[in-house]
Amino acid sequence: MISALNRLTDLVEDQLAEEFDIRELAAELGTTEYHLRRMFSSLAGMPLSEYVRRRRMTVAAGDVVRREDDLLTIAVRHGYGSTEAFGRAFRAVHGATLSDVRRDGGPLRTQPKLRFHLTVEGSIPMDTRLVDHPAFRLIGHAARVPLIHEGVNPHIQEHIAALPPTEHARLKSLSETEPAGLLQISDGLEPDATEGSELTYLHGVAVHQSTPAPEDLDAIEVPAGKWAVFRTDGPHPQALQAAWAATATEWFPSNPWRLRPGPSIVATLDRTQDFSTATCELWLPVEPA
Repeated sequence: MISALNRLTDLVEDQLAEEFDIRELAAELGTTEYHLRRMFSSLAGMPLSEYVRRRRMTVAAGDVVRREDDLLTIAVRHGYGSTEAFGRAFRAVHGATLSDVRRDGGPLRTQPKLRFHLTVEGSIPMDTRLVDHPAFRLIGHAARVPLIHEGVNPHIQEHIAALPPTEHARLKSLSETEPAGLLQISDGLEPDATEGSELTYLHGVAVHQSTPAPEDLDAIEVPAGKWAVFRTDGPHPQALQAAWAATATEWFPSNPWRLRPGPSIVATLDRTQDFSTATCELWLPVEPA
């Protein structure tokens, strides 16, 4: 995976002013566009689209400062059809207008070319199991919420708090297959996992595929497949979010599996009354790499 990501950054440099086919590159590297985008955003700390935009504007800034060409020529060279569109993208990255930079030489915000390196860590073993799960159904109460990478998501908190206590007990009684108990389910996440992008959050349980969903509940159909299950224990949600990060930095680069499209599921096995500490299982859909 490290070599695949470096091949991707090389392709970005070769085709900075063009649209490139990441799906074709993923197939050439023996992986999928979905997995490649998810691993890039997890390790780079930004979506691939944002990295491409920053690199384009970093290179374009050199042309603007040198003043060898007019702004329209520079805009077209870097993939923009007008100086207006180019100027908006330029200011979004650098925080300054084209005329300011051409006159003063700055300020400029440089995005260096990324290179990924394997760091030998793994001093703390990850408690993981692989599950071959038949098709099943997730049922519960769904809401569209923005993605937040760190800390508690207030939109999810608000969604759960709006449910009466009796509803939590009712949902729990409907659980009939793994993952067991009340679940935190994220579905429809963009491959780039951009912070602020919307996803479907379902507060619910897992039931057999043949079990019909009550009319007042939302349902997500989950096909049969493999799941990597990571067990976490410690401060909540910090331990869970650290495990999410470690799957990208340690587990996937070291194991012959890759992410496949599908919901990610968190099962809470045990917790303190104030939820400051919890034991959880993170279920991620995977397939052989």
